[in-house]
Amino acid sequence: MNRINQKLKEDKKLLSIYFTAGYPALHDTLHVIEELEKSGVDMIEIGLPFSDPLADGPTIQNSSTAALKNGMHTELLFDQLKDVRNTVSIPLIVMGYFNPMLQYGVAAFCEKCKEIGIDGIIMPDLPLDVYQAEYEETFKKYGLINVFLITPQTSDSRIRAIDEASDGFIYMVSSASVTGSQSGFGNTQTDYFERIAGMDLKNPQIVGFGISNSETFEAATKTAKGAIIGSAFIKHLTAKGISKISDFVAGIR
Repeated sequence: MNRINQKLKEDKKLLSIYFTAGYPALHDTLHVIEELEKSGVDMIEIGLPFSDPLADGPTIQNSSTAALKNGMHTELLFDQLKDVRNTVSIPLIVMGYFNPMLQYGVAAFCEKCKEIGIDGIIMPDLPLDVYQAEYEETFKKYGLINVFLITPQTSDSRIRAIDEASDGFIYMVSSASVTGSQSGFGNTQTDYFERIAGMDLKNPQIVGFGISNSETFEAATKTAKGAIIGSAFIKHLTAKGISKISDFVAGIR
């Protein structure tokens, strides 16, 4: 069974952390992952930096720019992670944009992910219909879960189509804005959370965008299985460094 599916079966609210590979320093990637697991994080999203990250706010954009300047690229990321399963057991997900994956070669990218122990992929700009028509068989061949995103503007019919095509969790974007652009949840988000909970989807949902502390983590996971923190973690990592990762995680739950 895929590690993501195993983790989703656990009787607790899950905390997933996003960070950008190659940041703060080029060769920090594995160290950050190891420290996150030691600190009690349930899943990790490893951001593959891209020059035009449309869904990302300033914090993640800046970390991506810095990582690219540091020299991070797809082949180097795979090299950095080649022995990751010697020390890390929690689910690992590569999150990025489709262009670098396409340039590398989709089949080769998926094969390499399987080889090093990646469990899933999040590509916000890979449409559902394109995935199903051209890449679903490849993802499944290499045992990779493709995680789809929904937003408050996603129609019920689209959500049900995504739910049917999914076999892990649904990434539930809390708002239509970019990452890191809100500090809490208002009635619009609360209504959205309750609307999705009422749809009785077969796949659990994990909420992303706008989670930065224990209060927003609790609010996001009231009806969802877990929450993803990205911008707030990167800000902490920038200010405090890798040695203080445990302090950030301890402050969330």
